[in-house]
Amino acid sequence: MIKKFWVVVLAGILAAVLAGCGKGNVEESFPMSVEVGEIEAENQNGEKVRLSDLNKDKILIADFIFTNCDTVCLPMTANMAKLQKKIKEAGLQNDVQLVSISIDPEEDTPEVLAEYSKRHGADYNNWSFLTGYTREEIESFANVSFKTPAAKVEGSNQFVHATSFFLAGESGTLLKTYEGVSDPPFEEIIQDIEKLK
Repeated sequence: MIKKFWVVVLAGILAAVLAGCGKGNVEESFPMSVEVGEIEAENQNGEKVRLSDLNKDKILIADFIFTNCDTVCLPMTANMAKLQKKIKEAGLQNDVQLVSISIDPEEDTPEVLAEYSKRHGADYNNWSFLTGYTREEIESFANVSFKTPAAKVEGSNQFVHATSFFLAGESGTLLKTYEGVSDPPFEEIIQDIEKLK
């Protein structure tokens, strides 16, 4: 009887330990571990938001765009819209926050982002478009938190920026990047979200 008692106690302790560090261990299995810093912004509705609030208790998938982009941003945004549908089909919409971060805050006002996002059929329940900071702030944020360039092309209205989708866990840690322009790995992204859930 005593032996059986200790088996039950040990099993309970083991279960608690595994439950307690399960998510951390899952995050450690991803190829990156970069702490995403804070940025204060406005969304497409002109509401003040903080990235940490959007990422709170949610898996974050982010990209960098600007609405005057004449190359990669349109296909990236179309692909993010496809990803949003696939996330919904998988029943994961309450676990994931999509964020498109403008790197041209001078041109991309909330009104401009609202019009741009509507053209792509964005569902604001779990997809936000951010602006409302200075260009210097967003360039530094992209460089430090996402290890990616964001800079205006001299003598042009175009910007150099990443063409990836970025995955961050609920801990606010950047874990992985995916191709965002041509043939994004939608199934892999869904599988990674399910791993982190």
